[in-house]
Amino acid sequence: MDVHGTVAEGFEPVGEAFARNFEALGDRGAAVAVYRDGRRVVDLWGGTRDVDGTEPWQRGTAQVVRSATKGVAAAVLLLLHQRGELDLDAPVGEYWPRFKAHGKDGVLVRHVLNHRAGLPVLDRPLTPAEALDPLRGPEAVAAQAPAWEPGTDHGYHALTYGWMLDELVRRVTGRGTGEWIAAEIAAPLDLDLWLGLPAAEEAAGRAGRVGRAEAPEPASGVLRARPRRAVTEAYEDPDSLTRRAFAAITPCPDQNDPAYRASALPATNGIATADGLARFYAALIGEVDGVRLFDPATLALARAEESSGPDRVLVVNTRFGLGYMLHGGASPFLGPGSFGHPGRGGALGFADPETGIAFGYVTNGFRKTVTADPRAQALVRAVRASLDR
Repeated sequence: MDVHGTVAEGFEPVGEAFARNFEALGDRGAAVAVYRDGRRVVDLWGGTRDVDGTEPWQRGTAQVVRSATKGVAAAVLLLLHQRGELDLDAPVGEYWPRFKAHGKDGVLVRHVLNHRAGLPVLDRPLTPAEALDPLRGPEAVAAQAPAWEPGTDHGYHALTYGWMLDELVRRVTGRGTGEWIAAEIAAPLDLDLWLGLPAAEEAAGRAGRVGRAEAPEPASGVLRARPRRAVTEAYEDPDSLTRRAFAAITPCPDQNDPAYRASALPATNGIATADGLARFYAALIGEVDGVRLFDPATLALARAEESSGPDRVLVVNTRFGLGYMLHGGASPFLGPGSFGHPGRGGALGFADPETGIAFGYVTNGFRKTVTADPRAQALVRAVRASLDR
């Protein structure tokens, strides 16, 4: 496998790990980027742009990053708070009156971000066509009764997170989340990152095709890690919160459909290059070419623990700040102060303020992993090894 790009002196372990991902972990096409103190130190890509194709991956190839989108979308609410336009401790219903139905008066804006709103499921899932309508998702969540008393516990809002967040952004700004990101985040930082891929970028073939890519069988004598029985049973039980949360859109949308990629689902369908994802996180923790997104107070909010312990949806212990997963067993990042968000099946973006590191990994081959893909984790370990040299 030919690996292309550049690695700064001292970060050679990342290049070695990236190459091994193709050789040992079955990556088809992928890219990784790392920034340190606002300067890019790793920019690598390899394989094919399409999971089922032969055309080479280029430096500007972008991919659907699934739930890694959530970390980008969370920045919108936090920046609106930073600008004094949104109160994180206000009830959601103060901005969106219809949301109050069925005992949701006590759901605060911060509960949307820390996964304590009690609304991870829909009693009637949306079809893919309905989900792409920017009105239908918020309407469905507004009409939904909570699965638990809001604010009392946490559980991952896999899809409903995006509809709640998008409606809040629309109510406060008059723009959708994708439009806001394009104007206020992507443009100032010159990011290859979109929530709603523009027609010109679709026509130019910027986004590769994604799909399932099973992990290779382990070598003889090597045991494959298996999920806990409780986790497996939760995903198999059609009545569990786990299964229902991920089935809030049924059937699963075709992630390669141009209509899906052109839409804006802030929980799941962002499209980015590895550099776009890493550069975004670099600007959350410091200055990148004269642009910084979070001030110190907002950065503290993003990574202060808001939820921890058994997750009602993911059925493992998770930790969340405001919109971001925090370093822990379910989603290891670089260190205790790291914050970011994985995408189900592969992608990962995060920042570590203590070391000045920002990281982005995107792939076209999705696995069954939810929060800690082995390919991304191999690269994170390599970054750690580079810092320890």
